Amino acid sequence: MKQLLLSLLLLIPLASFALDIDTAKSQGLIGEQPNGYLGLVVNNAEAKKLIDDINAKRKAQYAQIAERNNIDLHVVEKLAGEKTINKTKPGHFIFINGTWSKK
Repeated sequence: MKQLLLSLLLLIPLASFALDIDTAKSQGLIGEQPNGYLGLVVNNAEAKKLIDDINAKRKAQYAQIAERNNIDLHVVEKLAGEKTINKTKPGHFIFINGTWSKK
């Protein structure tokens, strides 16, 4: 029991080092795309894992919205892309006209 507790306590600080979306955007590793999904600006394994996870969640939400409103998934993705690009903070990356640019 004591070893289990110690192991759990040692894992807690490691979780604080995990990359989150705000940090990844601030570091210029990821950015928003017109298709409603995050994209990889800089080749980074941890950032890639993060965007894969977030994009899967986004796709599931988009699919629910599309089904609920009886519209095509691509319409929802495009609207979400416009919204997320408009909400992107200055200095963060967006993918426009085939190029990553700082907003």
